[in-house]
Amino acid sequence: MAVGGFAVDGPVNVLYGKITLSVVITCVVAASSGLIFGYDIGISGGVTTMVPFLHKFFPSVLRKAAGAKTNIYCMYDSQVLTAFTSSLYIAGLASSLVASRLTAVLGRRNIMVLGGCTFLAGAAINGGAANIAMLILGRILLGFGVGFTNQATPVYLSEVAPPKWRGAFNTGFQFFIGIGVVAANCINFGTAKHSWGWRLSLGLAMVPAAIMTTGALLISDTPSSLVERGKFDQARKSLLKVRGTDTDVETELSELVKSSEVAKAANQEPFVTILERQYRPHLVMSIAIPFFQQVTGINIIAFYAPVLFQSVGFGSDSALTAAIILGLVNLGSILVSTVVVDRYGRRFLFLIGGIQMFICQVGVAIVLWITTGVSGTKHISKGYAILVLTLMCLYAAGFGWSWGPLSWLIPSEIFPMKIRPTGQSISVAVNFGVTFILSQTFLTMLCHFKFGTFLFYAGWIVTMTIFVALFLPETKGIPLDSMYAVWERHWFWRRYVKA
Repeated sequence: MAVGGFAVDGPVNVLYGKITLSVVITCVVAASSGLIFGYDIGISGGVTTMVPFLHKFFPSVLRKAAGAKTNIYCMYDSQVLTAFTSSLYIAGLASSLVASRLTAVLGRRNIMVLGGCTFLAGAAINGGAANIAMLILGRILLGFGVGFTNQATPVYLSEVAPPKWRGAFNTGFQFFIGIGVVAANCINFGTAKHSWGWRLSLGLAMVPAAIMTTGALLISDTPSSLVERGKFDQARKSLLKVRGTDTDVETELSELVKSSEVAKAANQEPFVTILERQYRPHLVMSIAIPFFQQVTGINIIAFYAPVLFQSVGFGSDSALTAAIILGLVNLGSILVSTVVVDRYGRRFLFLIGGIQMFICQVGVAIVLWITTGVSGTKHISKGYAILVLTLMCLYAAGFGWSWGPLSWLIPSEIFPMKIRPTGQSISVAVNFGVTFILSQTFLTMLCHFKFGTFLFYAGWIVTMTIFVALFLPETKGIPLDSMYAVWERHWFWRRYVKA
């Protein structure tokens, strides 16, 4: 059967089966795991602009900001402050690699539950923090939580969703990340004027953690995970539930069993298997896609948005308002991706989004260069500050319908069952590792590179857009167990993957 431009073998009722209420509810509940990651991204940047928070933990930042001739780019350059933000990502990197083995034993759903509980504990510690050590400990637990959920959730969604609509369902994870960011920014706006506001902002992270953990407890594991653990009857029931009771699921179940048996027969360490020549394209994508997602600069801009906007001329309240606007634009653009990703494909969105983001990053750099000068000591007018916000919003929209959701989708759908958890773990670990480096260096880079920081990210966007155009095959509509077809027919990767 021809799907997505390729002839693949697969059951018709799976490829073009109806969308059941059960699969919608299951995927929405699973995707809500993105709430905790989004909330943390949004809350961190806002809290680090709150004077009571800075006064208690980072007084040196306030002293620097009070300087009469402070360079606008260097106002918030503090290694201790960035350590507070970026410590989460080292913990996330470690836990995502551990999650690869745990998902094989415990299943995707249980790892999501574990992640939610760990995040809940971290939020409680941060809300009651009395010193920097407690802050960092809380951040580390938050990191463990998002590491587990970010590893398990995209794979869960790809395994449960019908192949024809896999892209739309998988974008739900990024959509909930966006909801978390916007909710966090709104909470920051409401709590910023109170001396205890930062505690409320950090402590309320327990709410999305409780929501997603409760939801995860109410859904079943994926058929693939159940088969992988030898629970065939439960896998059949799970398939009937998500595909519909009037659907013949035996063909799909037999394909899952066959894939599981092949994986077990190999009896090889997954981290060794993924290094084999035939999995070279998969390995490259599991590293390149999350790396490129982060060097678009989006997470840096998201959790430093209030700081960034305050630096370029917005007041404290206006900076938080601008961050909310940025989050809402990103949220709306993710919905666009949900609608078109399974119609026009992944490559189309990657290329259009890349061009749009490049233009916006260059635009921001030019505006800042003209208005603040090379030294960054000139004051930027309100009109130009609004222009910067507009360009940032267009940039966020470009990311929201391309590298945002698709960077979670692609790694979760390209791997065969035997190395799928491993591949996703590598992808999430790379994501966290690069984010750690960028978050630890962004404020220093902004201080020294000034407007050139945005040209730095623009250069990477050009690189990643060319990479996608040359090396990423289209994967829309292809069943997971037939994904080998796209690599066998690709002009470059076919030399590695043989039929």
